[in-house]
Amino acid sequence: MATVLDIAKRNPNAAPLAVSDAARAAGFIEKTAELNVVAGAAPGGASLVGLTRDQLKDSLAAIDVPERELKMRVAQLWHWIYFRGARDFAEMTNMGKELRAKLSTAYTLARPQVVSEQVSKDGTRKWLIRMASTGPLDKGAEIECVYIPEVDRGTLCVSSQVGCTLTCSFCHTGTQRLVRNLTSAEIVAQLIVARDAIGDWPGATPPDGAFVPSDGGRFVSNIVFMGMGEPLYNTDNVVAAIDVMSDGEGLTLSRRRITVSTSGVVPQMERLGAEANTMLAISLHAVRDELRDELVPINRKYDIKQLLDACRAYPGLSNARRITFEYVMLKGVNDSDADARKLVQLLKGIPAKINLIPFNPWPGSKYECSDWERIERFSEIVYRAGYASPVRTPRGRDILAACGQLKSETEKLRARARMMAEQGIGAEGVYAVGNGE
Repeated sequence: MATVLDIAKRNPNAAPLAVSDAARAAGFIEKTAELNVVAGAAPGGASLVGLTRDQLKDSLAAIDVPERELKMRVAQLWHWIYFRGARDFAEMTNMGKELRAKLSTAYTLARPQVVSEQVSKDGTRKWLIRMASTGPLDKGAEIECVYIPEVDRGTLCVSSQVGCTLTCSFCHTGTQRLVRNLTSAEIVAQLIVARDAIGDWPGATPPDGAFVPSDGGRFVSNIVFMGMGEPLYNTDNVVAAIDVMSDGEGLTLSRRRITVSTSGVVPQMERLGAEANTMLAISLHAVRDELRDELVPINRKYDIKQLLDACRAYPGLSNARRITFEYVMLKGVNDSDADARKLVQLLKGIPAKINLIPFNPWPGSKYECSDWERIERFSEIVYRAGYASPVRTPRGRDILAACGQLKSETEKLRARARMMAEQGIGAEGVYAVGNGE
């Protein structure tokens, strides 16, 4: 019989979790999706926003656009949707009236519904977004997306699943059920929604008082797949979405400014590097298998050695393209000097940066954040070993938008969470690179 590790500083007021400690101890690692949507599909088939080039081509062919025109018409749609941010086919003045009428009859340029927007006192924005229904059993999935502005860049933290496949014990998102994977169109649509909201299109302006980068660049310059869900349990859609986001004739985000974070889905890591060619982040959080089995239960399938071997083999890995290892600081759990020294030993030979993440409280969490002096001591040991070890500057906890706090159910922001924020549990804000692990 499995032994439960009593590694947490228990919160006596903790609420019951959707995945119980007993289930975790019994080896419960992954959840099964309640709904399935065809990979790459556009839910409902009504909106063209978020579609790949091939999907746009199929949509045009379905309304009898001649084969000889398809390539040109796809290019025109691509420009208007992804470069101009068009919201109405009437804007597409280089297309004939007849084609625009056909498009208007058959399709829309509708975005997912923004149910709510919260703005942190530091400028971080969090949107609760409702996707279109995929059928009679789906009332419209809700996910969260976070915009993290700085002076010289703007980072958008996107979700890849409704809920999460995994059951990481310190993560708020991991306590809810897995509804389904997001389609590639739904992933891309999060970027479209964000750019709409902050005025990141040619000729548009940000809302009054909005904090956006002031360096003259794009307001959304970086994407991190660190919101709700495990991206590598949705690899088909994640790779397709990255293709759309990085296309040089549309949204034009550099693949070197796109980071995909995984808890350690080892079999998909090589494919991600080969096909998406993005930066990689690993949610490590422990240096011993016994502890990581508890914190990140997928470790029971792919242990630390297997994970680090896959990191060493990641396509394109170099000193210029380092892997980011994320390490959440849990008081009395994984924050000792011995843990820091073991971390350095494990990563030897891997071009790496280590992000130390102060734990973000959420209603019902059973852990506490390490004391600041302990975090600084841990960081010093790692730094002296030759690794960059930034401690993420706390931003936006007042809207529960920080690492591990995302959860699509709107009730999470009711009395208890508001009280926590008002009492200053944590500090304000999301991180420069947020993580939903």
